[in-house]
Amino acid sequence: MIDGDFINRFTTKKYLCPDFKSRQPGQSNFSLITRETIEEVKNRMDIVDVISDFVSLKKSGQNYKALSPFNNEKTPSFFVVPAKGIFKDFSSGKGGDAFTFVMEHEKLSYTEAIRYLAKKYGVEIKEDRALNESKEEQSERESLYILMNFAKDYYKNALTHVEEGRSIGLSYFRERGFNDRTLEKFELGYALEGWENFSHEAIAKGYNKDLLEKAGLVVKKEEGPDRYREYDRFRGRVIFPVHNLAGKVIAFGARMLGKEKNQPKYINSPETDIYHKSDVLYGLYQGKNAIRQHDACYLVEGYTDVISMHQADVENVVASSGTALTESQIKLIRRFTENITVLFDGDAAGIKAALRGIDMILKGGLNVRVLLFPDNEDPDSFSRKVGTSEFQKYLKDHTQDFVSFKANLYAKEAAGDPIRKAESIKEIVSSISVIPDPIKRSVYIQETSHLLKISEQVLLSELNKILIQERRKNEKEKLRNENEIPEPTPDFEDNIAPGKIDAQSLVHYQERETIRLLLNYADQSVEENKLSDFLLHELEDVEFHNPVFKEIYDQFKKAAQNNHPIDSHFFLREGNDPVRAAVSDLVTPRYDTSPHWGDKFHIHIPKEKDVLNEMALSNVLRLKFRVVQKMMEDNLQQVKRAEAGGNWDELDKALEMQTGLKKAESELAGSLGIVVAK
Repeated sequence: MIDGDFINRFTTKKYLCPDFKSRQPGQSNFSLITRETIEEVKNRMDIVDVISDFVSLKKSGQNYKALSPFNNEKTPSFFVVPAKGIFKDFSSGKGGDAFTFVMEHEKLSYTEAIRYLAKKYGVEIKEDRALNESKEEQSERESLYILMNFAKDYYKNALTHVEEGRSIGLSYFRERGFNDRTLEKFELGYALEGWENFSHEAIAKGYNKDLLEKAGLVVKKEEGPDRYREYDRFRGRVIFPVHNLAGKVIAFGARMLGKEKNQPKYINSPETDIYHKSDVLYGLYQGKNAIRQHDACYLVEGYTDVISMHQADVENVVASSGTALTESQIKLIRRFTENITVLFDGDAAGIKAALRGIDMILKGGLNVRVLLFPDNEDPDSFSRKVGTSEFQKYLKDHTQDFVSFKANLYAKEAAGDPIRKAESIKEIVSSISVIPDPIKRSVYIQETSHLLKISEQVLLSELNKILIQERRKNEKEKLRNENEIPEPTPDFEDNIAPGKIDAQSLVHYQERETIRLLLNYADQSVEENKLSDFLLHELEDVEFHNPVFKEIYDQFKKAAQNNHPIDSHFFLREGNDPVRAAVSDLVTPRYDTSPHWGDKFHIHIPKEKDVLNEMALSNVLRLKFRVVQKMMEDNLQQVKRAEAGGNWDELDKALEMQTGLKKAESELAGSLGIVVAK
């Protein structure tokens, strides 16, 4: 039955402050790290500083933007809002605060992220011993990081404090001119001879054999049925630790110093849960700031090339560490610069390697230059041979764009052979075709025409032929896979298709606006009270439909009842993935209005805070209006079912309900100034 309170529940109330109960808020589980430590880290950290360790940010109004570190994209959709201490990646949907970013990017637990940021900002970590965890209770990833750090320290100690390490490993590094600063910067070490020196030490320190094997530090070899032999992977070799962007050691490279037959010169860690070689560049951790500063990156082949260039005061350098360059590695470089110079040995193998890498880098959207060293020289040997000043001068004077490089290379190969020359031209145009930017393609075509004395129109014709073939190939591939691609099912989605105005979508939109206001202005004054109190009181009879919005709204209600206010950072820290994605989206302004735009056109652009009263009241009315319309739509279906089934009692109730809902709709429409159909 419809009583007098029915309509009142869906019309605006005179605000009365609810009688909140005073209770202590629930305690979150922060493992063994004390709340005081976490708060100290939060007080010291700067989200721009934190994210800049992993991405090159560019100022955009009051905020910062960059290419997504989580997805491959051409246009920046990654935003950082310093005023709110949050980031939002619109391409992947990820978002949150500095803790969340480190967790997402480095695949760390919350506790690991706190430890990382505490170390970065010099905060002493205090632990609640009552909550202490044993090593067995730690996550396996965290255990791997701890073990790799132990191994790094073990190898460093062996290099400088053990006679074998000093006489063999340290002597080798000294012969290459590596000083103490360089040894420490790259945390170089030495693995002692002997099959089990390291593993015995690790086990004595409490690390189990399974973890040693999972970290790739110990090899387990089958020697018969149920018979295995275990031994250290690295023995009698100098050690090059591989760091991730956060500075954690995730793998090792090891160089043989003797001349044993059937032994590779270098051996490397296998892939593990924390190390994927195609996603890592050696030296990026040590060189990322220099890369950002110079807006350029040198790409070399090996560990010693990187280290020798640092010794020559060229720090914006990384290495693919002996593996073929991958798309992931190119994307990694692009986070810090779009300008890359590939340095290769001057022998035939170096030239072939240069050709293989150039097209992939061009396809990744980077600007490519190339430098070849004299025959039988590499960055390591050449920098030691000529010294710092001459080495830097050589880099400056001998770098050339990829068109000139290929043109000169093919000119030598095709001398006097017109067929080979034609093939060479096609090779160059083929490289130009993979460049995603059409303007850059056009410029390179002009340059090629000038260098090779070939008609620009002929080159354009060849370019178009290649592009058309590639497009057809992609279309065929798309058709072939069309039925195999599953529909995307994002955790959080606020997109309403154009023209879609069903009641459910309209309720969704208004719920979203309610949550946005709560997250951004909960403590702001509205109707002489806080906005959160106003909205929670006015909407106490409204049930949210969207599960993510409902969870956020219910948390605000719970916090109010406990007299313990919360804000967006609470959800970014405590929420599940859909909640964090929603919150970061709703508190991140994607576009900035220029502060001078309104002055220029003599237009007053009010800020939301200036009209918060009107916005809050309008939102309450609109949400109730949409909820009533949704109820009317659902109730109408009940009317039809009752009529079709001849259930006259149910029909009378449904019709009475529809009348009450219609009256509520009319009153709300009047308050909003909306005309609805009778």
